[in-house]
Order: sequence, then structure tokens, then C-alpha cells
Amino acid sequence: MKNKYMNLIIENIELDMDNPRIAKFIEMYDKNNLNSEQIALALGSGVEDSNGQTNYSSLYNSIKTNKGIIHPIIVNHQKDGKYVVIEGNTRVQIYKEFKENHVDGEWDTIPSIVYEDLSENEIHAIRLQSHLVGPREWDPYSKAKYLYYLSNEENLPMGQIVDFCGGKKSEIIKLINAYKDMEKHYRPQLEADDEFDQRDFSKFLELQNGNIKEALLENYSLDDFAKWVINGNIDTAINVRRLPEVLKNKEATKVLLKSNMKKALEKVITDKPEYKD
Repeated sequence: MKNKYMNLIIENIELDMDNPRIAKFIEMYDKNNLNSEQIALALGSGVEDSNGQTNYSSLYNSIKTNKGIIHPIIVNHQKDGKYVVIEGNTRVQIYKEFKENHVDGEWDTIPSIVYEDLSENEIHAIRLQSHLVGPREWDPYSKAKYLYYLSNEENLPMGQIVDFCGGKKSEIIKLINAYKDMEKHYRPQLEADDEFDQRDFSKFLELQNGNIKEALLENYSLDDFAKWVINGNIDTAINVRRLPEVLKNKEATKVLLKSNMKKALEKVITDKPEYKD
């Protein structure tokens, strides 16, 4: 894959609308009519840092202070002449905002590594290396969404996906299965799309480990689990690991259904022989 370094005119660059961080947001809108604020919201929906800032706002402030970026974005120059971002959506959007709002600095062009007419497989490889194992990782839900897309819509062989991102096959399968469970059992139970909380994905990811799902399905369903997540009965992802213990204890299970896993685990502990007179 040959490439060259260029300073591309920011107005000539199009964002990658297949990027999961944008895709999960624009499902509610017409992607051809997204405004700058909506795109910024989509890109800024990552995990907050220790100072309470989102990844977007942290990068925004860094670029503003340094009056530019250190790492070039990666762009595909298509046959139709379009320059489409492969890696660097957030940086491009910030440059566009700075230019639009006349922020002090040079925002007309952005440092870019430009590839010529990449194939879909080559684009997938760059995305996966950049965001699944690279320094600018997507959040777990976005990773899983993209892996599910590659596996179930692009129909890429699992071996090829593993080769692209360099991860373990078992971990990739867990991500895909957790995404499927969340989309099939969690999303339909929400009253509105804006209630969808991708942070709950970690609970569905823990559900894929060991015998947790099997223990759940002995007497309950994935719809039940999703309802518990929505209602706060499943309070933290780490407590999902101990769900089999709770479900084996009838009294602890009653506590779970009335309260949450923390209270249910307290019941499990007090029911152990060493805690009884």
C-alpha cells in the first residue's frame, strides 16, 4: 500500500461515516444532513478522563493549545476524487470547527498520509490496527459494533479479522457475541433510543465469560438479564462474574430481583456456614 505525505485542504476532506462512533449516532438521523454539532456530539461520546473531560474535549483543547496536530490523519483518495478519512475523524472535525469559528491558528490544511484508492480489505486493516490495538482505541462497544459488521455484514472470515487486528480469536468472538446480545435483548426494551447507554456494554461482555451465561439460562433469559441491567439490578460489570453464585441461592436471587447484585452478594456471604452460629 503506497502512500504519500500531504497537507490536505480541510474543506476537501470527508469524514468516514462508517466509523462506528459516528455510525451508532447517525442511525437516528439522515447522515447527509448532519450538522457540525451533531457530528461533534457523536465523536465526543467517549469515556471521560480523570478530569471529567471527554476524549473529544481533551483532544480539542490539546490541538487548540498546540495550534495543530502531531500525528497526521490517514486518508483514502478514491477514484472519484474524494478524500475520505480512514483514521482521524475527530481531528478533522476539530479543524473544521476551528476554521468555522475563526479560532486563532492555521486550520485551512491538515497533515495527512494519503493512500490511493484502497480496497475495502485494506481500509478494514488500517481501521482495525488504528483503533482496536493502536494508540487511539475505540470504546469497547464501538469495537464490537465494527467487528460484528465485518463478520456478519461484510462476511469476512474470522481468521482474516484476527489477522487484521492481531487479537485473540476468543476475545473477538466475545465482543461480537456481547454486541449481538445487547442489540437483540437490551435495545428493544428501551422506551427511546436516547436511553441507550453504551457503558452497559461491559456487563454484556462479562456475561460471555466462563459459565455465566449458562447459569443465567438455567432459569432465566437474556431478556431478563437485559431488564436487570436497565433497571439497575446489575449494578456493576465486575459483579456479573458472580451471577452464578447469586442464582444458585434462592434468597439471594430474591434480593437481586428486588434490589441489586451488591445486596444479593451480601446475602450469599451471610448464608455461608462460617457466617452462621
